[in-house]
Amino acid sequence: MIKLLLATNNQGKLAELRSLLNGLDLKLVTPADLGLNLQIKETGESYQENAILKAAGFAKAANLWSLADDTGLEVEALDGAPGLLSARYAPQPGATDKDRRLVLLQNLEDKPRPWKAVFRCVIALCGPDGSLITKDGTCPGEIIPDERGEGGFGYDPVFLLEVYRHTMAELSLVDKNNLSHRSRAVWKMVPVLQELSSRGRIKG
Repeated sequence: MIKLLLATNNQGKLAELRSLLNGLDLKLVTPADLGLNLQIKETGESYQENAILKAAGFAKAANLWSLADDTGLEVEALDGAPGLLSARYAPQPGATDKDRRLVLLQNLEDKPRPWKAVFRCVIALCGPDGSLITKDGTCPGEIIPDERGEGGFGYDPVFLLEVYRHTMAELSLVDKNNLSHRSRAVWKMVPVLQELSSRGRIKG
């Protein structure tokens, strides 16, 4: 069975990816499983470039097929911010997800509602031989001023889904994985991963 490294140290992402990839004939491993302490600088100018940097970096370090993503929240009233800086939106060192949500809401205070927004995700799969493929997904919604829900992570408690009128954080993991930007990107990648599990390689 081929090992697939889930190339992230974010526990929320790991939980979602494990759930989404459950059932595939692949052995899912994490950096912690391998004792791998690797931090990849996100210096790309797009989600795709950052996802590739992470997947390729982990694939080289572990000599394993690696799956990584880069995700951002784009808010229309902020001209697409925080975007690529979504994970680094709060200026203070060691900022938490809540810190980043507070900065976001502070920057939106004087903007008229609704605060339309979209989550964007790019998933990159990279092999130790340099094989590479990417897929993307989006999820539209709006930002609300009050946090709702205990699930999810990041901006989920203030991201309201347009149709369901629940925030991402109010959804169960199963429901979130039926709707989210990350799930939509992963679904596109599933046929590629099935090819990998059956043939041991992919067509780049």
